[in-house]
Amino acid sequence: MLRNLAMITAAATLTVAPVAAQAASPARASAPAAGESDLRSGDAWRALIIVLIGAIGMGFLLLTDNDDAPVSP
Repeated sequence: MLRNLAMITAAATLTVAPVAAQAASPARASAPAAGESDLRSGDAWRALIIVLIGAIGMGFLLLTDNDDAPVSP
């Protein structure tokens, strides 16, 4: 009985949530963008380079890990 009640409550919540979210606050509007994107700044490029170096290093470690020797003699 309690299990069925929990299932019904979850289904009702999933059904009502999108309708409630759609009805919430229509006065909220997006503001126009002022200024340029931050993608041209040096910080974004530095972060991208660091991520790429990390991905290359991780790939190297995963591909060169040949620890397949048996442990017991």
